Amino acid sequence: MPLIKSAKKRVKTAKKAAVRNSKTKRSLKSALKVFARKPTAKSHSQAASNVDKAVKKGLVHKNKAARTKRKLAAHAKAAGVKHTTVKKAAPKKPVAKKAPAKKKPAAKKK
Repeated sequence: MPLIKSAKKRVKTAKKAAVRNSKTKRSLKSALKVFARKPTAKSHSQAASNVDKAVKKGLVHKNKAARTKRKLAAHAKAAGVKHTTVKKAAPKKPVAKKAPAKKKPAAKKK
């Protein structure tokens, strides 16, 4: 057990990170297995999404992720799955800014 306060804190944060990382890895593996068992458009998009999340969190190198997603796409194509992209809603129009308040003229000196 560390004696220095900062080292104690690092032990605690490392445990939290390990739990968080293991959850992300587990969800990635399960999504890949689900897609391998029954390739559908939904499972394909879920697997690709989990791969992207793992990259974003630094668990998987971006080149490995690209390789994995390429293999997923090839497997989907061979199974006849058509990957549909989800269309995002149109961005909302920006709210018009109000005109700045008019300043009152300075009072005249007597």
